[in-house]
Amino acid sequence: MTNWVTACSVEDVALEDVIRFDHGTRTFAVYRSPGGQYYATDGLCTHEKIHLAEGLVMDNIIECPKHNGRFDYRTGEAKGAPVCINLRIYPVRIDDGKVLIDVS
Repeated sequence: MTNWVTACSVEDVALEDVIRFDHGTRTFAVYRSPGGQYYATDGLCTHEKIHLAEGLVMDNIIECPKHNGRFDYRTGEAKGAPVCINLRIYPVRIDDGKVLIDVS
């Protein structure tokens, strides 16, 4: 069962950037790759629960602002110490200029 929710407008996320999206008690991070594709992950670093939207996006990598742990936001894979637990990723679709995330 899917649960699609509108996270933002496509214009809200610049190329090679990330924004925070809160839904209920959960926080997500919404990314726009250099090629213009949209992705979504859990919004908190798996190391110390810092908001990833405050981090730096470089190509397909999000770097946590606290200890510089890195993740591939397309796959959620942890790419650099001190993070060792992958991020959960979420399906994304674009509908009528809106970015929707399946939060189920």
